[in-house]
Amino acid sequence: MTVAPEATERLMTPGEVAAMFRVDPKTVTRWAAAGRIGSIRTPGGHRRFRESEVRTLLDGLTSEAHD
Repeated sequence: MTVAPEATERLMTPGEVAAMFRVDPKTVTRWAAAGRIGSIRTPGGHRRFRESEVRTLLDGLTSEAHD
């Protein structure tokens, strides 16, 4: 039996994402609400973010800053 990659991918909290981008966690929540970054809702209603998607977004922003 193989496990889908999505099932094993690390999920990050808004605080962890905020630390990577050096912004407030509320900013990350606004980004998710605006569709700038995808999020998953836990059964308790909390947002979680796929690490691969967060890193892709961060890489894109840092490469734009160096262009």
